[in-house]
Amino acid sequence: MSLTPSQIESIAGLARLALKAEEVPAYTESLGRILGLVEQLGAADTSRVEPMAHPLTGQVQRLRPDEITSGNQRELNQRNAPEVEAGLYLVPRVIE
Repeated sequence: MSLTPSQIESIAGLARLALKAEEVPAYTESLGRILGLVEQLGAADTSRVEPMAHPLTGQVQRLRPDEITSGNQRELNQRNAPEVEAGLYLVPRVIE
């Protein structure tokens, strides 16, 4: 799929990218190649592929035991905070 320079500039605007005029041809080529690869993937015959409900079908995921590995270190962590009150971090008000 080929893209025009105006399409690249439109995409750059949506992505909030400031492209220089000399960068547009390179992006036109590279995005065109990417879209070409996506078109090739879309053309692949997937009619005989069964959808997966879970990526580990037939396998078991090893889980670690749900155990507490470290204790409550709130006081230690709050020593670095600029302001603390009643065990809570005080932050500047953002919304008026």
